[in-house]
Amino acid sequence: MRELDAGHALKRTPPRTILPVLERLKTAYILWYQYYQKLPKAHRYTLGLRIDGLLIECIEATASATFLDPKEKEPWIRLAMRKLDTLKILLMILWETGSLETNKYSSLSVPLEDAGKQLGGWYGQTVRLNEHPRGGRSK
Repeated sequence: MRELDAGHALKRTPPRTILPVLERLKTAYILWYQYYQKLPKAHRYTLGLRIDGLLIECIEATASATFLDPKEKEPWIRLAMRKLDTLKILLMILWETGSLETNKYSSLSVPLEDAGKQLGGWYGQTVRLNEHPRGGRSK
């Protein structure tokens, strides 16, 4: 896609070449960042900071797995899944204590749930591929 900037020079927008799971995590982080700024101070620097870190670590583990051979992907995908599960529990606590509004909790939960499903599917596919590396089935 091309567009003109103020000086009438053509500028290109970068192509979207990230995995759908990373796209969902990125969407969740952008939402989270907006909400994080408005958390009560009592939770912003405790639960909020920890959730922020876990979401970034989940993105890092997922991105790392994309560049590895199938046999090396499994631990990184599992790590991303653990981080994601932990951050979902902490978000639930934030919501249950009233520090995160219901509509914000709901809108943040959608991309996180999607990312969890995608990570689970990717993990299962990787395990199956590693069990039968050439697509053949053992008898």
